[in-house]
Amino acid sequence: MSQLNAGDPAPDFTLASDADGDITLSSLRGRKVILYFYPKDNTPGCTVQACDFRDRAAVLADSDAVVLGVSKDSLASHGKFRSKFDLNFPLLSDPDLTVHTQYGAYGEKTMYGKKVMGVIRTTVVIDADGVVSSIKHNVRSKGSVDRAIALLK
Repeated sequence: MSQLNAGDPAPDFTLASDADGDITLSSLRGRKVILYFYPKDNTPGCTVQACDFRDRAAVLADSDAVVLGVSKDSLASHGKFRSKFDLNFPLLSDPDLTVHTQYGAYGEKTMYGKKVMGVIRTTVVIDADGVVSSIKHNVRSKGSVDRAIALLK
């Protein structure tokens, strides 16, 4: 798992978005960013989390925060997921898991009692200067949005 901690500069990246072409993290300086890594489009936990971000859009806008969802799924999969659930934020594709790895969102985890390599559900709050305010690994889908919003204050 990454040694990225609160207070560290957020590693910059450019990833393909299902809605807005490529998105570069550093181009969002001046705004807060909630970067959340999730395992897979159209799965129960990931759908709950994405819809929770969608439903909290007004609160996030009041905090001038940008939400970016990241998974290894393809842009085509992201587009279907966004359309099916009317998501109002970009989904980024990281097929080779490079950005996941930079943020400690890929590594060894326990599933059904066994150690496996996989995506670790992670939420990162980045301040307007591009510094990590908070990074939480192994977050639960339900309630993770409220915790991230509380950290924007």
